[in-house]
Amino acid sequence: MTRSGFVAILGRPNVGKSTLLNAIVGEKVSITSSTPNTTRHAVRGIVTEGETQVVFVDTPGLHRPKSTLGGRMNATARHATSGVDVVIAMIDGRSEIGPGDRMVLSTLIEACGPTGPIPIVAVNKIDRTAHEVTAAALLAVAQCVEDLARDAGRSGVAERVEYFPVSAKTKRGVDALMSFIVERLPEGPFFYPEDEVTDIPEAEYVAELVREQLFSRMREEIPHSLHCRVTEYEWPHITVEILVERESQKGMVIGRGGQVLKDVGIDVRRQMPEGAFLELVVKVEPGWQQRDDILDRLGY
Repeated sequence: MTRSGFVAILGRPNVGKSTLLNAIVGEKVSITSSTPNTTRHAVRGIVTEGETQVVFVDTPGLHRPKSTLGGRMNATARHATSGVDVVIAMIDGRSEIGPGDRMVLSTLIEACGPTGPIPIVAVNKIDRTAHEVTAAALLAVAQCVEDLARDAGRSGVAERVEYFPVSAKTKRGVDALMSFIVERLPEGPFFYPEDEVTDIPEAEYVAELVREQLFSRMREEIPHSLHCRVTEYEWPHITVEILVERESQKGMVIGRGGQVLKDVGIDVRRQMPEGAFLELVVKVEPGWQQRDDILDRLGY
């Protein structure tokens, strides 16, 4: 009999959710960068081994929103915990527990309840800490979960939480986490074909690759003002439209003599099948992050 299930991954921005997803799947299905809130939609990564299929859902980082877009991203992350079998809350093991971590852990407690999804806390980035630091981080997180659950009147949830020290970067501890999840999945049919690793449409994935490369080259507030979407996909010709909020940002994205766009195109094509022709077009859409009509049109 086959087993299958869904696992949602929660965490504050830049905690390593996308890196963990890619490490588990074994392929790049979610873009990563050092810029907070790189992930804007729920991204599914699928792992099928033998008689088991696990569908992981990477989510936008939970944060204090400063825009309408930010509020929608938080809602997307919380909605991803509905109807899943397991919820993983990721915490950075290198730093003290802050308000953002408590928001994540409170969401875990609320989502799982006394009889809901299996709650897991993954303390990440242990490759950068000594053993005693990791141990202290695990104890601190466990105490925080107990306190939050008690304050919410859900102490029973704290008793169900399992803790795993992991390094999404080096994959240390990931096998133990995966084994625990697989052993507790319910019996049921596979949701996706056995050779599928993500359900992201190819056109959407190309747009995400462009955004990832732009993020790596932009600074400060500009990445948050960027949105990429494919407006034409007729292989081998692909056109990606890059939205910015101001004319000054348009010039920065294009670069002197178009050099930034040229470099982005080169790096994106390296990750695509040979023969792709990629056209990048920059368009100004004032205040798109705050406009419900545009956010609806862009699928947020």
